[in-house]
Amino acid sequence: MLRMQPFHSEYPKTIEEATALLSQHGASAKICAGGTDLLPNLKHELLTPQFVISLSRVASLRGILVSENTISIGAMTTLEQIVKDKDIQRFAPSLCDAASHVAGPQLKSMGTLGGNLCLDTRCLYYNQTYFWREALGFCLKKDGTTCHVTQTGKKCVAAASNDTATILLCLDASVDILNQDGIRQIKLKDFYLGDGIKNNILKPNDLLVTVHVPKRTTSPLKRLEGFAKLRHRESIDFPMLSIGVRFDIDAQEKIAFSLVTINALFARPKTIQTDWLIGQPLTSSTIAQLGQYAKDRCTPLTNICDDPTWRKEMIAVHIKKACEKALETTP
Repeated sequence: MLRMQPFHSEYPKTIEEATALLSQHGASAKICAGGTDLLPNLKHELLTPQFVISLSRVASLRGILVSENTISIGAMTTLEQIVKDKDIQRFAPSLCDAASHVAGPQLKSMGTLGGNLCLDTRCLYYNQTYFWREALGFCLKKDGTTCHVTQTGKKCVAAASNDTATILLCLDASVDILNQDGIRQIKLKDFYLGDGIKNNILKPNDLLVTVHVPKRTTSPLKRLEGFAKLRHRESIDFPMLSIGVRFDIDAQEKIAFSLVTINALFARPKTIQTDWLIGQPLTSSTIAQLGQYAKDRCTPLTNICDDPTWRKEMIAVHIKKACEKALETTP
């Protein structure tokens, strides 16, 4: 049995108290949202903070607010709440679908949207016990100097695996980040970095507080959106691939805008531009072309313990599944 490593717990009740603690403790502190990823990582000694700041008592970080054009979701809103919310089901159904595919029921009831967006990257050579990692000589992401995936020490390629990020990038979501200097809003596409050691822009005193999702529209363009996930089992498992698609369809039933995001390949979700689809109808032929186009632009690595050649072949298969879901959820 793995033992929890010692740390001091803090339980702020307001956002102001939380940001003050982050400013005070800096890099020696870690935020705990639902704890579904953090606590196992502490037991594996992947993280060794002196302080853990729990957000469980900050009520203002929970909730869903629907305005004229946007759904605003508090970072501590659970994935289960997102799955069940009628407004999100109506105005961003693919987000409900993506949230429903995260882990199993127990973890969805604890895991949060903010926590999923900030999920640590994963790797076959990283997410192991201290004893296992020590026997291998550690790795570039933690305590070592070599990446066992690429056999170089230049860059960590641990993979992002946050399912909600996959679809929220397609939906052009943005996030609010707060620290003691104030709040700033950035596009989610600017939130992630291509470094497996730390793949987002958050500084030690930053706190992700809100996620803003543009509502699905029917005029002048009809937004179609879909999500698909490849994993060993139908629940619990992290993705071997997760795929999000978004199409804006004009009055002539032609594609006016499209975007594909593929996750669980690299340190940040991969967005594939598909401007060549503009002006075409979304048909089975178009979908097949899109699947091949995306597959040709992806090279899975051995950072996840599954055959990369097979995962590459599955890209086209799951793009088709995501597109079929998009067509099924026509507004």
